[in-house]
Amino acid sequence: MARRTAAERHLGSAPRPNPGRDPSTELAELLVAFHHPIRRWLTELLGVDGPANVGQLAAATDLAVGSVSHHLKVLHQQDLIEPAPELARDTRESWWRLKPRSMSWSVDDFDDGSLGRRVAETAEVENFRFQTRAVQEWLRRAPRESEGWRGAAYSTDTYVPATEEQVREFAQRLGDLVRDWSADCMAAAEEDPYAPRRPVRAIARVFPSEPVRP
Repeated sequence: MARRTAAERHLGSAPRPNPGRDPSTELAELLVAFHHPIRRWLTELLGVDGPANVGQLAAATDLAVGSVSHHLKVLHQQDLIEPAPELARDTRESWWRLKPRSMSWSVDDFDDGSLGRRVAETAEVENFRFQTRAVQEWLRRAPRESEGWRGAAYSTDTYVPATEEQVREFAQRLGDLVRDWSADCMAAAEEDPYAPRRPVRAIARVFPSEPVRP
């Protein structure tokens, strides 16, 4: 019997649009898929290093090939990655590439007490933990970085009285700035792919906060 091609093997996990489904259910499944620490790690590896096969991802993460394949299948079902069969040297290889998509949500997208609401609340916590780990890793590594990269890195905060509308306006302006800056970086990388670059993470939050006790 002929061996199935890589593209054929992934048909079972391909995303299937279902217009009749509850949007909140679909959003909850997306949050579960993306905010699993290992799956988010895999998406970042694909985003930074480009397409990779299962074996390469297993080697980069020290995970078993079967475990990597399982997590990739979940990501594929949610349309977060896609097969790249044209990169395979033979039918045994499974190559994947990141399929970037914007993602935003609020716990208010889900009914009180619903499973979706609990998923969204958990996703917010996991997202914060993820960002905290990223910042901690930078602070640990920063003293050994070059002066240029240390000086380029930046953080700021403010603490002012604001109305709900002002917070919404700030969030909109900040979101627009991040999207525009990201698009500029991607366009510049295509125009001059040989300029020295590194993966850079920008994190911003705005939220009500009482004075923090020491």
